[in-house]
Amino acid sequence: MSPDDPFDDAATARAVIAENGTLTGWNHGAQRLLGWTPDEVVGRPAVHLLAGADAGPAPAGPRWDGTLTLRHRDGHALPVWLLAHRLSGDGDRPARWLVVTPVADDAPVPEDPPGVDGLMQSPCAVAVYDGRLRLRRMNDAMAEVVGLPPERLRGLTLAEIGGKPQSEELERRLREVLATGRPQDVHTSMRTGAGEREHAWLARMAPLTDGEGRVHGVCLAAHDITEMHRARERLQLVNEASVRIGSTLDVTRTAQELADVCVPALADFVSVDLLDAADQHGEPPARLTAPVSLRRVAHRSVSAGTPEAAAKPGEVQSYPAASPQADSLVQGRTIIASSGAGSLQRWLAWDPVRHARAQEFGVHTTMSVPIRARGTTLGVAVLTRFRRPEPFTPDDVLLAEEVTARAAVCIDNARRYSRERETALALQRSLLPRNLPRTAAVRAASRYLPAARSGVGGDWFDVIPLSGMRVAMVVGDVVGQGIQASATMGRLRTAVRTLADIDLTPDELLTHLDDLVVRLSEEAGDQGSPGEVGATCLYAVYDPVSRRCTIARAGHAPPVLLPPDGPPHRVPVPAGPPLGVGGLPFECTEVELREGSVLAFYTDGLIEARGGDADAGFRALCEALAAGAGSLEESCDRILRALLPSGGTADDVALLLARTQGLPASRVATWDIPADPALVAPIRKQVVDQLQAWELLEASFTAELVVSELVTNAIRYGTPPIRLRLIHDAATLICEVSDTSHTAPHLRRAKTWDEGGRGLLLVAQLTQRWGSRHTTEGKTIWAELALLEAE
Repeated sequence: MSPDDPFDDAATARAVIAENGTLTGWNHGAQRLLGWTPDEVVGRPAVHLLAGADAGPAPAGPRWDGTLTLRHRDGHALPVWLLAHRLSGDGDRPARWLVVTPVADDAPVPEDPPGVDGLMQSPCAVAVYDGRLRLRRMNDAMAEVVGLPPERLRGLTLAEIGGKPQSEELERRLREVLATGRPQDVHTSMRTGAGEREHAWLARMAPLTDGEGRVHGVCLAAHDITEMHRARERLQLVNEASVRIGSTLDVTRTAQELADVCVPALADFVSVDLLDAADQHGEPPARLTAPVSLRRVAHRSVSAGTPEAAAKPGEVQSYPAASPQADSLVQGRTIIASSGAGSLQRWLAWDPVRHARAQEFGVHTTMSVPIRARGTTLGVAVLTRFRRPEPFTPDDVLLAEEVTARAAVCIDNARRYSRERETALALQRSLLPRNLPRTAAVRAASRYLPAARSGVGGDWFDVIPLSGMRVAMVVGDVVGQGIQASATMGRLRTAVRTLADIDLTPDELLTHLDDLVVRLSEEAGDQGSPGEVGATCLYAVYDPVSRRCTIARAGHAPPVLLPPDGPPHRVPVPAGPPLGVGGLPFECTEVELREGSVLAFYTDGLIEARGGDADAGFRALCEALAAGAGSLEESCDRILRALLPSGGTADDVALLLARTQGLPASRVATWDIPADPALVAPIRKQVVDQLQAWELLEASFTAELVVSELVTNAIRYGTPPIRLRLIHDAATLICEVSDTSHTAPHLRRAKTWDEGGRGLLLVAQLTQRWGSRHTTEGKTIWAELALLEAE
């Protein structure tokens, strides 16, 4: 700067000294003071400027001031008061010391601006800077804040007095006030004087003018607003906790949000431990006694990687009576353990791991706050300080308790929701088939995924073995979500199984199911439940003998068929009204399926999971289904990966894949039976011959007796034509007798002297199961014999 520049720094002797003691900076003011030019001293040890041999101890702390005897260039000794600031490294510049002292000016000292004497009487900390922004005067309050004698500082700038980045910013604002003549208020946070704690300050800057309005200097008044600032921070932290904590109904996530809010605003490390029973499977104990078992749920640290943690998430540790955690839980109040009071050392003496961590990181204070909600103790939050030097204050305790209380309600809500969700999921799992039956007709695989939010819904699927080695496949979806939808789904699934057991055709079964849903809606209305019960359903029956599949649907998506050697496509099935409409008919479609064909049954949650576009979802389903040959289990996984988003779905999803199998004609034998009881014996002989051809002689006696009873019963009570059919696979032999009568047989108890009435009772005792089904021509009575048991 030129000598004419009013902000020329020649009025201050300034030197910069590296950490190793080498001079790296030397300004014009320093040359004026000691006579040395920059070329003569820069790069040399600063100790060479001392007049004495003893340089004294190295300065400690961020600031040092004192008088040293320096050596002038002409050789004489010069006592000089010096102020040194340690500047931390920034970017490429290493840490260094800035040494300053005012240089006497021969110019006459101007008079103080008007009103300066009155300002010096203010109880606030006040400093007055002249037109060169050099300190002119400061009152006793400001001297106490700065911690240095005013007479030593006169002539220095604010940045030279403070020696901090905040001081440079304040000096820049002073320059603006001096240039514009407009006052400014500046909020800043910094340590002043020799204080160890940072304070919040409000700096009010106003121009000093004469009677003609000319600016002669700037007045700086500093107000300590630390308490106000901390109160504002506490209020802000409470507000932030209200917003950030409890964003989900997940216990672990909520506990982590509590730890995240408190670090670094309130502590350097926070751990959240919950009682081991305080999860979705049980209630916390009503009364706690030490030792207490706690599960680490979440923690957070100002240090990357959380090296201070003595427990990993999910780990259970036992805390003895001497620990702050156990004491705070048993007593139900906040416990502070500090190294100053000795309580922290007594606790750490019981735990070598924590003792080593505390010594390594310098932990000096912990605060254990019990997590309580609705009269129930859930766990404890432990707040630890090691980087911040100050201990916890009573205000910190109140703040921690307020934030923890808010988090406790959220954790309890999440815990209750998790427990209820697990209960609902357990109900859902109990209503769905645990394992699909292995049948001779199909090989099946399935998947069920609950909704991401509600967890339960009304989607279901089932595979039901029928008589004659046929199999029924069903998939349905109850409108809505939650327990009510899941309970309705259970009732419908039970109804489908019951109706399937009497071998109704698909359209007849859906008609009966529609009546049931109508009654359920009426019951819901009578009980004051809002809305009507609605559902969709698809029911299919596959016969491995004829290799034909009969399908009917009630408002449900049609199945997808993947032939053995062709692309997948929809099976054209008349839509039919949804269940619950009432009074409308359902139609069946019959399709012939080659062996190895794959039928895909699904609910709308699968194809509408990505954006709700059902057509796009259907195309993705076909692509995933045809992506490659493999097991049905692999196909299920591939379909779900292709169609469902990673974060879960808004609706539950059911998927059922079935690969058809055909029964060879060689395993089926059929006879037309004359309506003559005298011909029953030849029929028995033909049956025995057929069983011998099938190598089933072990079952021939039982089969011959069952056939005899069923044929005789059909001849006596049925209507011709009568037909006998035998079907067998590896494990079962089925005997079927059909006639054109629609009268169903029934068991009855025969009296002692009755000549008949024991045939069906005998069949029931000899077979694995038996029954009858109605057909378009009449009825069929069937009985199954277990071949494995016979062998």
